[in-house]
Amino acid sequence: MHDTINLEILGVPSVFVASDVFEDGADQQAAALGSEAAAIYVPHPIQDRTDEEMRAIADDSFESLCDLLLDR
Repeated sequence: MHDTINLEILGVPSVFVASDVFEDGADQQAAALGSEAAAIYVPHPIQDRTDEEMRAIADDSFESLCDLLLDR
């Protein structure tokens, strides 16, 4: 979260990616830092996913991530 906000301050488009169970915490952290960092939340858990499952998650998130980066 800090890195995403710091990069945005420097003018580097950034998107924070985390599993969905961290959405509330990320929102609170962003608010505490005085920011609304762009974020993508993917299904939890991540650590036990197969490579194929991770590719599917990435594919499912790719368009939304690009939209946020390009501010569409």
